Amino acid sequence: MFNPETLFEMKNAIMSHLRIIIPLICTFTIGQSLPARAPKTEKPKQFIYVLRLVPRLYDDKNWTREDNAVLERHFARLQEAAKSGQLILAGRTKEPGDKTFGIAIFETSDEEAARKFMQADPAIAGGLMTAELHPFAVALERKNP
Repeated sequence: MFNPETLFEMKNAIMSHLRIIIPLICTFTIGQSLPARAPKTEKPKQFIYVLRLVPRLYDDKNWTREDNAVLERHFARLQEAAKSGQLILAGRTKEPGDKTFGIAIFETSDEEAARKFMQADPAIAGGLMTAELHPFAVALERKNP
C-alpha cells in the first residue's frame, strides 16, 4: 500500500488545491444567487420653453394661410407630446400682440435633447415664433378631477 509519508504528501497536495477551489465555488454560488441589479436610469429632466410671436404676427390681419397651417402643425405636435407623456403642460396668455407669449413644459433626457425638441417645433422652425429654453422643475401640480 501507501507509506505514511506518501499519504501525508497526498493529503497536503489535496488540501492546497481545496484552499483554492472552495473559495472559487463559494464566490460563484453566491454570485449566481444574488438578484440582478437593473442599470440605474436617470430620471428625465424638465424644461420649459417660452414662445413669442415674431413682430409681423402681432396684428391678426397679417396671418397667412401658410402661417395658420404651421400653427396647426405646432398644436398637433404638442398634442402628440402630451399623449406620449413627454409634454407636461402647454398654453399661452390671452393678451394682444407683443404682450402675448406661450409656454411648453416637458421632460427629456438632457439639455441637448430639450433644445432639439424645442427647435423641431413647427412654430419655431416655420418662423412664426421665437423661443427661449430654460431648465425647469415642477414643484406643485394639481390633481386632475
